[in-house]
Amino acid sequence: MTEQYCTFELDGLYLGLEARKVQEVLRYQPVTGVPLAPFPVRGLMNMRGQIVLVIDLRRRLDLPEAPEHVRPVNVLVRGGDGLASLLVDRVGDVLELAPEAFEPVPDTLSGTARSLLRGAYQLPDRLLLELDAEQAIAL
Repeated sequence: MTEQYCTFELDGLYLGLEARKVQEVLRYQPVTGVPLAPFPVRGLMNMRGQIVLVIDLRRRLDLPEAPEHVRPVNVLVRGGDGLASLLVDRVGDVLELAPEAFEPVPDTLSGTARSLLRGAYQLPDRLLLELDAEQAIAL
């Protein structure tokens, strides 16, 4: 049985989340800053009357800030504490992957990123890193 993954790019990394944890993908929305919030928190956004925490995934993974011309995309993720938005550079396709293609997190990956990943899938042309949605939105 295969699992579906919503894919996206972030500073040259190809990442994926289980599609069942993604509520929707939105173009960039205005964000209201939150004083004294942890560094990865960009702020809050209003999504049809619901207040949603916005987390900059570049900051969460200790990656450099996005270039000025890159307009991030919101990936709304359902977690144990409700809904949160992850800002990513670009959204890709939904892929169906077989569980037997799953591999543990590569040893070459270190730092914060290692604790936020569940593992990887070797695709014909690149490596897809599976992001742990719960860990990514937990601060």
